[in-house]
Amino acid sequence: MDELILLRHGETEWSRDGRHTGRTDIPLTPKGEEQARALASALHGEDFALVLVSPASRARRTAELAGLTRYEIDPDLWEWDYGGYEGISTPDIRKGRPGWYLWRDGVVPGDADHPGESMEQVAERADKVIARVLQVEGKVALVAHGHFLRVLTARWLGLPPEGGRHFKLDTGTVSVLGFEREEHAVARWNAPVTGAPVTGAPVTGAPVTGAPVTGAPKTV
Repeated sequence: MDELILLRHGETEWSRDGRHTGRTDIPLTPKGEEQARALASALHGEDFALVLVSPASRARRTAELAGLTRYEIDPDLWEWDYGGYEGISTPDIRKGRPGWYLWRDGVVPGDADHPGESMEQVAERADKVIARVLQVEGKVALVAHGHFLRVLTARWLGLPPEGGRHFKLDTGTVSVLGFEREEHAVARWNAPVTGAPVTGAPVTGAPVTGAPVTGAPKTV
């Protein structure tokens, strides 16, 4: 594999409001659709050997509006299953569980549709995706979700899954994972779409070239 392009889906009502959105199938907002369409210009001319997309409609719609019409659905790209915290914001969770922090404390079981996942279970899925894409010749794109892609990035770098807490990731952004000689590396992170080419930009700089790799932990 040459490079791994990570695309977080566009905005939804729940992502806008800071509500944990795992397996609930929430559509994109009008702003989310605009974000997805903007990805098309950034991806123009890119030749992907493989495009994998989460089964969630918000991810599939993002891929389609971004012009990635030839893709495979991969269930391993689902967002973290938040169990009993599905649809609830961090401030509301902390009303009943002061100091709660997802990356440290995890989730509680929910109903049959949202049984919940441990961080280790999310990491197992991320490891499967990484093993799959490393077998591909050429560039690969993933269209998926914030917390999942942060765990995947930590695992790409050889970090424990909780290392994902250091990677702030906004909706409708582009990130690029690649190599620095033989080492796995981050080439670009949380870059807003400006119409500039996706690949070949350094990790830090103005919006065209992406945001710094690390940032404050995101708690929603």
